[in-house]
Amino acid sequence: MTAPYSDCPEVRQAIIDACLHLNAKGINQGTSGNVSVRAGASMLITPSGIPYSDMTPDMIQSVPLDATPTARGPLKPSSEWRFHQALLTAKPDSHAIVHAHPVHCTALAQNRQPIPAVHYMVAAFGGHDVPLAGYALFGGEELAKNVVNAMTGRHACLMANHGATVVGETLDKALWRMEELETLARGYVLSLSAGTPHVLDRFQIEEALAAFADYGPRD
Repeated sequence: MTAPYSDCPEVRQAIIDACLHLNAKGINQGTSGNVSVRAGASMLITPSGIPYSDMTPDMIQSVPLDATPTARGPLKPSSEWRFHQALLTAKPDSHAIVHAHPVHCTALAQNRQPIPAVHYMVAAFGGHDVPLAGYALFGGEELAKNVVNAMTGRHACLMANHGATVVGETLDKALWRMEELETLARGYVLSLSAGTPHVLDRFQIEEALAAFADYGPRD
């Protein structure tokens, strides 16, 4: 689905489909993750506490990008709406955000370990590592600031004692990055258990970054 997005039933269903895809892939579980897309001056984001299998397009919440959401019915936007809003504001070229609690990403986040350049796929996330955002209570302004700071110049971050977040130029690209991030994290965890991972040098990652300039799903 091509970005930028509009607020229409097809885009709302695409958000639900993305959530179902994350759970089917084992990247997320229950209602712990959330997905948003930019839609003009607002964002569309999953509601709080609703199982993905029960969601319908009318349940997707519209939140202004420059204001606190106003209650318009029994449902509330995801408790993490603040960092979604902050990221979309800070990254005008990104139009979708995926947040989840994939097991290997979360294991590293629990250890407060960023992912260094142990594989060239680190370049898919915009830099020489996948950084770690500092811990703060979920749903708060402090967490939003921590995530935005960690993702300066990056497309992904781990979140201390929490999970992981990625951005994408499109929803498909954000989903691709989340899957690749969990694969990278799984490989890193296994490598740590087998010995000492070798970190690629700056020149090697610069080469990979140049090669990744237009890599990944197309619009």
